[in-house]
Amino acid sequence: MTDVNGAPADVLHTLFHSDQGGHEQVVLCQDRASGLKAVIALHSTALGPALGGTRFYPYANEAEAVADALNLARGMSYKNAMAGLDHGGGKAVIIGDPEQIKSEELLLAYGRFVASLGGRYVTACDVGTYVADMDVVARECRWTTGRSPEHGGAGDSSVLTSFGVYQGMRAAAQHLWGDPTLRDRTVGIAGVGKVGHHLVEHLLAEGAHVVVTDVRKDVVRGITERHPSVVAVADTDALIRVENLDIYAPCALGGALNDDTVPVLTAKVVCGAANNQLAHPGVEKDLADRGILYAPDYVVNAGGVIQVADELHGFDFDRCKAKAAKIYDTTLAIFARAKEDGIPPAAAADRTAEQRMAEARTRR
Repeated sequence: MTDVNGAPADVLHTLFHSDQGGHEQVVLCQDRASGLKAVIALHSTALGPALGGTRFYPYANEAEAVADALNLARGMSYKNAMAGLDHGGGKAVIIGDPEQIKSEELLLAYGRFVASLGGRYVTACDVGTYVADMDVVARECRWTTGRSPEHGGAGDSSVLTSFGVYQGMRAAAQHLWGDPTLRDRTVGIAGVGKVGHHLVEHLLAEGAHVVVTDVRKDVVRGITERHPSVVAVADTDALIRVENLDIYAPCALGGALNDDTVPVLTAKVVCGAANNQLAHPGVEKDLADRGILYAPDYVVNAGGVIQVADELHGFDFDRCKAKAAKIYDTTLAIFARAKEDGIPPAAAADRTAEQRMAEARTRR
């Protein structure tokens, strides 16, 4: 079904009428010469310019790409608010297989589209884009972060993303078991790419037992060859059923927590780097009903956005790491509010973020 202009009606309903909408601006971008098709979604600029990464992914269709951009942008508003940043939420998606169509010409064209927004949106890396890509985009757009140190940037933001998730795990351990240490805890990581492989390092350094899976078997093999103590399982379905699993860390794409996975999940804690882990509203209650403590994804995975935001002011790694370390305190505060209000942690995080955004709007 389409509207009078031919756009997918379900996407327009999401944008203008649903609780998942409320976005300020959505820009559809096309450059036929390079093959660029992109969507830039700005959810909120209440706290400042929208900040969020660029995802390069082979979506099944354009409607799926628009829907993903809307969801991701909304999530960035909440993430940036909870991270204490003076930024709103935005996200961009480039449609297509980056292995097939990514080119310098395409990235430059994309940079020109971002620049045309005049600073309302600041971009960075996400799935399918890397530091080298941001260096190219920055040639056309000064509102680009996640660049290489050689080009005045902060480099790979996955370093502090993984550190923040690790702090979230420590907070969950403190809340649930009364001790933040992860020594001898068994942690299952689904996705050991840009963020997941750093998380493995943090956990092993503290003496945790680590189980991993990834659709890319060569990546898993690289992890187990470097760290023989790490156990690999066939897939996520096997991982979530691992006996005596303490913590499950979804670190790949979204929707990991759904009606199929939650009932069979053996872990007592979910804390991972993936965005939009809850497949639909109500999953957080299903987790709570099973006694599983959920660390809201956008709270614990904010280390990366803390890093790229700092790049706009002259990057200082130690300053960023100190701020990312506070994810431990923020996560504990969310658990405390959830307990006090009698709601799941995801709802408590939403309330806290919405409160900060609302207060910013009243000051305008």
